[in-house]
Formats: sequence, structure tokens, C-alpha cells
Amino acid sequence: MSDSVWVAAADLGASGGRVVAGRVGHGQLELREVHRFANVPVTTGGTLHWDILRLYQDILLGLRAAGRDYELASIGIDSWGVDYGLLDATGMLLGNPVHYRDQRTAGVAERVLDTIAPAELYAVTGIQHLPFNTIFQLAAAAGTPQLTAARTLLLIPDLLGYWLTGEPGAEVTNASTTQLYDVNTRTWATSLLRRAGLPSSLLPPLRQPGDPMGGLRTDAAEAAGLAGGLLVTAVGSHDTASAVAAVPADGADFAYISCGTWSLVGVELDRPVLTEASRAANFTNETGVDGTIRYLRNVMGLWLLQESERTWAEADGAAGRPAPRLAALLADAARVPALRFVVDPDLPAYLPPGDMPARIADACTQAGRPAPASRAETIRCIVDSLALAHARAVRQAQELSGRQVSTVHIVGGGSRNSLLCQLTADACGLPVMAGPPEATAIGNILVQARALGAVPGDLAGLRGLVRASQQLRRYEPCGDPAWRGAQRMLA
Repeated sequence: MSDSVWVAAADLGASGGRVVAGRVGHGQLELREVHRFANVPVTTGGTLHWDILRLYQDILLGLRAAGRDYELASIGIDSWGVDYGLLDATGMLLGNPVHYRDQRTAGVAERVLDTIAPAELYAVTGIQHLPFNTIFQLAAAAGTPQLTAARTLLLIPDLLGYWLTGEPGAEVTNASTTQLYDVNTRTWATSLLRRAGLPSSLLPPLRQPGDPMGGLRTDAAEAAGLAGGLLVTAVGSHDTASAVAAVPADGADFAYISCGTWSLVGVELDRPVLTEASRAANFTNETGVDGTIRYLRNVMGLWLLQESERTWAEADGAAGRPAPRLAALLADAARVPALRFVVDPDLPAYLPPGDMPARIADACTQAGRPAPASRAETIRCIVDSLALAHARAVRQAQELSGRQVSTVHIVGGGSRNSLLCQLTADACGLPVMAGPPEATAIGNILVQARALGAVPGDLAGLRGLVRASQQLRRYEPCGDPAWRGAQRMLA
């Protein structure tokens, strides 16, 4: 085993990104955030795009900052799933990747599912039905000049890695989110593309977490102020895969909630669950680090809170008054009685950007319930509703997989929200361990360090290092019987 190493994790989320330098060795895990940046989508011609060139530039800036202070041995990139860029025959990007919240896929899934039965699609891919899955995005682009000219499809972290190294490929944890990956054979499901009328030749070779992607190209190295040829390593490039790898669990009897813009709620399994009951409950079987299965369900997550904050900030700015801090809003929300205002956070109406407080109030009214009348009540509605949705997904994951859990781990930015963590414990009736908030970057860093020989090999060992080095907080359920029957309020 080698001595400790410094590596850099480029960690992109739906609302922001950062570059984190990490030092890893035997019994050692240190993190240094060196660059943080916004991820702001751009609408052009009525289509919502990711500003991918801005993100790439910020990664280069972050790598320059990391390389200035630390001797890096590797770089790894993770991001969200499903979205992609298309390259032409010369390797040039054909256009900015479209954001999964864009409305171009409206009605497309129904057309695809007329050709491929939903049960068959699930039996092959194990992926939950979401209208923005990659298969539906490609179907929405069918017949366009861009798709006609395309020769290679690269998911977001693979596209950024391609610009760093010049080597195309697809890392499996992100590839598994596309609904184009066969969860049984662990290869591309090329026949599905052909049946959907799409070219299977677009799909690049698959990579595993820990595989070398290549060395830094000369132009990328010069832009980042790093040595040419510096190793870029494939990690769990889906951010949830990296986050789950860093869940500080001791044993297998745990559920996880990777809580950010989305809440990804589930259990870790050795094999997929492809039953009809699983499909009907809209659970997904995504590939994790070391061939594990992330058996989970998407819950709308802190997106509801983020969009509410944005709406209020715009109103306050227009009125010339400062926006209140989130900590103060959460403190006010904690004083609102529990379960007075509840919505199902997974309603399709909450998916696009917009006036979230108004949508939440409207949903309460349509359900014949009181509507929040203040910001504190709106936030209490969001956190109560998320806690109930978390509990629903944890319960269903156990029932459908047969895996019983004794503890729920909340990782990611949501682990800092003490009100949400406590209410999730109350709703689940199980203790919640909160932290680390930097789980995605930690998982990214640990997979790189393991590939370099700086830490021992299995997930249990990596998680033990996280437990030993990170501050965690435990929340016990309150035992209030009102929470036991409250999940029916989501119906």
C-alpha cells in the first residue's frame, strides 16, 4: 500500500459545483474545498440548457487552485445522471446539453412505451419511469439535424472527462441511469435503442469506477496549470453512487437518503429487484460502486425549498428588502405545529422551475386542506412532506427488497438541515445518522485513492474510514403516534 495521496474531486450538482482536494492514506481522510461555483442553466430558443462550457471552465479553475497548493496524483468527476452531450465525427460537441427539466420530453415517453412495453423495459433496465430518462430525451431528439450528425453520446461527467483526456467512454454508475443499460448483463441494451428507432452506435465503451480514463491532454493541463499526463480516474460518476459509497454505515442493515436537490432514498443490494411490484412502486436499480445495486426511489427533495427561496428572493429584491436567511426561516418553521400542511412532493407540477410556494398552496387547496399562509408555514409544509415521502420510500424499499433496516443515513447537503433530519426520524420511526454533508466528494476521492493503492479495497473499509474521520449526528424518533398514520396524507 502506498503512502497518503492528494487527489481532486470535481463534484457537480444541479444547482452548483465545487472542486475538493482530498488527502487519503491509512486511517487518514482530509478534505479541502478549493473552488465553489454556481450551476445556472440558460434558456435559448425556448430550450433549457446546461452551460457546459462554463462548468468546464470552473473545473479548470478549481484544478488550478488545487494544483497550486497540493501535489495531485489523480482527478475524478461526478455529476447528475441522464443528461448528455453529442459529438460529431471529429469529436466536436454539437450543442449545449439539454437540461432534464426542459419540456421537450412531454408526451415522448408514451410514444416510446407504445413500442416497448413498460414491463419489458423495466425487466431489462430495472430503471424507474421518469419522463426525462435518456431514452426519452433521445427519442425527443429523433430526426433532428443534431442527432443525425452525432457519432458519440457522452454523459455529463464523461463529456467533461473527454475534454480533459481526449478518451471517450461511459462510466457504469451513470450509464445505468439512462434506461439504455441492461442491469442483468451489465452491458448496453443496444436492442432497446434500435426498437426505439435510435442509433445504438452512439454508445461508447463502458468503464468501471477506479478505471483510468487517461492522462490530461496538453491543452487541458496548460489551462489548469497542471502537469501533462496527470491521471484522470473514473469514479462513481453518478453523484449518488459516490455519495452511497461514502455512507458511514457499519453493516448492511441501513437505508440511505442522499439529500440534495433530489432525495435519493433506498437500500444497497447485491442484485436487482425486477418484480412487477417494484416497477409499480417506481423503484430503480442503478449500479453502484463495486457492482452493488442502488435500489432507490427519487423524491423531489430540496428542490422545493430551493425554488421557494428563489421566488421569495426575487420578490424581496423587487421590493427593495433583504431576503431572510434560510436558518431563520427554518427556525420559524420549527415552531409551526407538525402535519398541518402536507403535499405529495413528487407531484409532476413541482418538476419545472417556477413559483413553488404558489404551487404548494394550490395543491393543498385542491386536496381540501389548509394552505400555508406564510413563509414559515410553507417551509414547514415542505419539510413535513419530505419527511413523510422519505419514510414512505424507506418502508417500500424494505418491503420490496426484503432488506430490513435498523438505521437511516442522511448524507449530502440535507444532512445539515436538522429540522428535516429530526422529522425524517420521526416519520420513519428509526434513528437517523446525519452526515457527512460532503459524501459525494468523499466517495469520489476514496475511489480514486483506492485505485492508487492508498486505502484498502472493499466498501466496508472505505466506510470505516468515513466513520472514523467525519462528524456525524444522531437523531432519535420522537415517538409521536401522529406520525405513524400520517403517510396516508400523501395520497
